[in-house]
Amino acid sequence: MAADATDAAQTRKACQGADVVYQCATPPYSDWPELFPPIQKGVIAGAAAAQAKLVVPENLYMYGPVTGPMTEDLPYRPTTRKGRVRAAMTEELMRAHQKGIVRATSGRASDFYGPYAGSQGIFGDRVLRPLLAGKKVSLVGSLDMPHTYTYIEDFARGLIALGEHEEALGQSWHIPNAPTLTGREMLTMFFEEAGLPPKMGVLSGGMIKVLGHINRLIHEVDEMLYEFQQPFIVDTSKFVHAFGNLSTPHREAVRQTLTWFKAHYAEQ
Repeated sequence: MAADATDAAQTRKACQGADVVYQCATPPYSDWPELFPPIQKGVIAGAAAAQAKLVVPENLYMYGPVTGPMTEDLPYRPTTRKGRVRAAMTEELMRAHQKGIVRATSGRASDFYGPYAGSQGIFGDRVLRPLLAGKKVSLVGSLDMPHTYTYIEDFARGLIALGEHEEALGQSWHIPNAPTLTGREMLTMFFEEAGLPPKMGVLSGGMIKVLGHINRLIHEVDEMLYEFQQPFIVDTSKFVHAFGNLSTPHREAVRQTLTWFKAHYAEQ
């Protein structure tokens, strides 16, 4: 059913009878400060009224730039506008849990890719359309920095697991990923699985700023460039020890992603 997630009355109706509510509604990237917090408030109200567990997907913006692998016990030190929004929303969610308003948990992903992750995926439309056409593709930042990537179907399985376990409540969890690779290694796999010679490059920070004047989405990427200019590694051992390692090897995930995108483009 359709509902306005910012309207508590509508979210109460939408959540009625639910055992677990997954808060996956997200506003446009450029409108986070204004639109994202009201969405979460509305969904908290809906899940609370249904006495349901609330599972919230999150990213890693709240940590800000860090040195070394990211763990769930890092302090929140965001240096960006979107990072501050994410940190405030996480704190609000956990306060609601601690006050007994709603039983909540959150699962965190790094930059994701996979089936259905078109315009949103790190290896989505912007990369795979030109790649499958045999053209050069470019990534943001550096091709050779270690970067953890999340396969979107692993993320979904991880969120489901959090909703199934009472011990997940009141905490945040990094959903398991396949071992960290560089952007070059990931793109090479995509080209190999597509049976094409690799052609890759980099979108520099200067180019991002220029393109940001004509594209709102790229403009919003500018403040997050630190993620791609230094090692960006996620430690998922907490989840693995509690619930097991459900990650898909990158090679298999790349194959599944290409299969979906080829079929999706053929339908258009």
